[in-house]
Amino acid sequence: MPASMQNRQHAVAFIVILVLIESIGFGIILPVMPQLIMGLGDVSLSSASAIGGYLMFTYAAVQFFAAPILGAMGDRFGRRPILLYTLLALSLDYLLMALAPTLFWLFVARFIAGAASSTYSLAYAYITDITEAEKRAQRFGMVGAAFGGGFILGPVIGGLLGEFGERIPFYAAAALAMANFIYGYFVLGESLGKRNRRRFDMKRANPVGALKQVAKYPVALGVAIAYFLYMLGHFSLPATWTYYTMEKFSWSESQIGLSLGFAGVFMILVQAFLIRWAIPAMGAFRTGLVGMTAMIVGFCGYAFAATGWQLYPWLAIASISGFVTPAMQAVMTSQIPANAQGELQGALSSLSSITAILGPLLMTQLFAWYSAPDAAFYFPGMSFIAAAALTALCLLVFVFTVKGLGTAQAEAA
Repeated sequence: MPASMQNRQHAVAFIVILVLIESIGFGIILPVMPQLIMGLGDVSLSSASAIGGYLMFTYAAVQFFAAPILGAMGDRFGRRPILLYTLLALSLDYLLMALAPTLFWLFVARFIAGAASSTYSLAYAYITDITEAEKRAQRFGMVGAAFGGGFILGPVIGGLLGEFGERIPFYAAAALAMANFIYGYFVLGESLGKRNRRRFDMKRANPVGALKQVAKYPVALGVAIAYFLYMLGHFSLPATWTYYTMEKFSWSESQIGLSLGFAGVFMILVQAFLIRWAIPAMGAFRTGLVGMTAMIVGFCGYAFAATGWQLYPWLAIASISGFVTPAMQAVMTSQIPANAQGELQGALSSLSSITAILGPLLMTQLFAWYSAPDAAFYFPGMSFIAAAALTALCLLVFVFTVKGLGTAQAEAA
């Protein structure tokens, strides 16, 4: 095997491990966030869900403006220095949340995290730099599997640590982020050669400018719109799952962590193994459709589950949605030149930021409205119904856009 091929395989392994550690840090805090908010704000669970939505809004609003700048800087200076910056800032974010004496400091921490939130977009850009177009979907799946692996370990660890105090998981997340920074500093090499870099242009390094550049490629733009709708619905799970299961089934932190860990196991199976068969066998287009359909079914199952155990089969089915992002990334990256891949990922991060602004606010408010003691119609699962509708709309846009390529080209993307 040529040395260059060995170096590429090592680089992919490094990125996968970085994403795994990063997602563990994110997953650790999920089971205990409601308790921390209720403790600092002296509020009910229903009110805490609304505050949690505002925290996610703060993060996403800052990310909306920061992501295109970081993506463009990655195209100019390389992926490695920008990636290291984000990891260092995240360690500070988690530490501030662990030490926060008031709700105000939680918002400060989320502001810092939003200003440095490009780990996943840079990971996709890094993979794009070192991978042939026909293999990208499979490697994007490996990155997704690493994220799923973090969701196995993170929430489980967070739920167990949360039994000793709601702040302990935040200290653990800060330590993991710092370990990730140290690991990347000594191990991670640069993926973007100097000949593929472009000058930094502030006119393009903003959400509107980045999206205008993507708009030059109609197929990429159409899939990006579908991605926006998909992510808008997807945020119902991280935004309301903890609150929903506590409200409807009286789950503890450890039960919540185990359920998210269960989802992570199936996500790994889908993105690390099943997608390796699905993309070559069905093509990116049909693989994406299967994932979207599974997500719609899963959301409806969550909403109407009568007992806690019934959530588990729906989690398994919904894990097939792990096909969606790799399939969309495969189509979009095939349309964009090498020196603009960071810009594409920055634009997608901005779209994710908009959904992270709107999604949590919409989903947590729906949960608060339909779970309040004086609700005219009590139905805590309403946010999942809304998410299913958004995913169905995403499917329609995806079909309309990719069919414009022609079936053969869509499958080869």
